[in-house]
Amino acid sequence: MISRKVNNVKEALEGIQDGQTIMLGGFGLCGIPENSIAELVNKNVTNLTCISNNAGVDDFGLGLLLQKRQIKKMISSYVGENAEFERQMLSGELEVELTPQGTLAEKCRAAQAGIPAFFTPAGFGTEVAEGKETREFNGKMHVMELAYKADFSIVKAWKGDEAGNLIFKGTARNFNACMAGAAKITIAEVEELVPAGTLNPNEIHIPGIMVNRIFQGEKFEKRIEQRTVRQRS
Repeated sequence: MISRKVNNVKEALEGIQDGQTIMLGGFGLCGIPENSIAELVNKNVTNLTCISNNAGVDDFGLGLLLQKRQIKKMISSYVGENAEFERQMLSGELEVELTPQGTLAEKCRAAQAGIPAFFTPAGFGTEVAEGKETREFNGKMHVMELAYKADFSIVKAWKGDEAGNLIFKGTARNFNACMAGAAKITIAEVEELVPAGTLNPNEIHIPGIMVNRIFQGEKFEKRIEQRTVRQRS
């Protein structure tokens, strides 16, 4: 069996260069590849195009890359929790492509499945549809969306084995599942890395064929984006 295990995050991110397009899993701060983002900061790669549901917060997640001006373009569906993102976007320092959340997910899944394009009713009649082909299906107008093309996809999983099979935990599955295998090279960081054959085949969410490199991360913070507590009675 082919082993996709690498020793650490530095080995996992080898080959990432300035100007490339990178997908990053996660939703808010849930299920983000924390170790890999930190290493991208350390590598000081610049002019990146990042495809992610959001841009993290000011001092965590993709917000760390924004602080160092390493991101040239952000392709996201929600960006409301990051003041630095807002500042860079309004000042023209950051190129932003806002995409309906379901469309963003499907553009990732289409790339994963090798489907070059699809039609969706989302965004028709809005700025989202400008310059795109439209077509009517069953009396309703649709917009043609192209699948994403990315150099690297970086995902975070709960458990994985050395063959690259992945299991996500709860809502941390989010965009990680549709981004795995959606780029030329997929990197998976996991909380627990086990020998091949250890995982129950019926519990695997992503098969190892979609993963090129896998490593065990460390010191996960797992921050809460918006902490909400009830008043004591």
